[in-house]
Amino acid sequence: MKRATIQPYILFEDSDFLIINKPPLVSTLEDRQDADNILSLARAYDPNAQTCHRLDKETSGVLVLARNPQTYRHVSLRFEHREVRKIYHAVVQGTHSFQNREVDAPLEVQRDHTVKITRGGKPALTYFSTLAVYRGYTLVECRPVTGRTHQIRVHLASLGAPIVSDGLYGGKPFFLSTLKGGYNLKRDAEEQPLMHRVALHAMSLEFQDLNSQRRRFSAAYPKDLKALVTQLEKAGR
Repeated sequence: MKRATIQPYILFEDSDFLIINKPPLVSTLEDRQDADNILSLARAYDPNAQTCHRLDKETSGVLVLARNPQTYRHVSLRFEHREVRKIYHAVVQGTHSFQNREVDAPLEVQRDHTVKITRGGKPALTYFSTLAVYRGYTLVECRPVTGRTHQIRVHLASLGAPIVSDGLYGGKPFFLSTLKGGYNLKRDAEEQPLMHRVALHAMSLEFQDLNSQRRRFSAAYPKDLKALVTQLEKAGR
């Protein structure tokens, strides 16, 4: 079996950075259930690589890795000081008209590793804007200011807009039969959801590099999210 490599996912690289479009269903850091993870794949390519932040296993999109200690410290501090502009795209259930909608709701990780909005939780702030409305679904731009675990997922659920396939926070799987009348399966076949993970993608990141230059990196949708949005567009609005 051919071993996975990081090369197909590289968006940009120089002596300081390794910017990748993280594939879905691959952990950022070491995972007992995952032989392949982004950090190990990156270090097979460059032994000095370090992840400056992390994305959930199911989330795809832009991920920044540093290739030396100075870059790692610089970028990590930019995240810590909330100086990184982060934009995500999510497909959510229901039709919603968000115009820079603010959700300022503290979050706390529970014993079962889920996250809840609680008064004593850590501060969490996200802004949401509608990009497109479809039949029963909405494509939303999400701009998290803080970087808490499951922040976007929980904040969207609090607005009655759970992300497609996010069963942890009320999202349901997406089936083509919900859009296509007379959709027929082969005999004895069971319909499978179009996406097998949370419909969330880290679209872009913007930050200042060591030379005080603004850097912006964007990542195209992976196949599964692109297929979902294409089907929604075909079904009309």
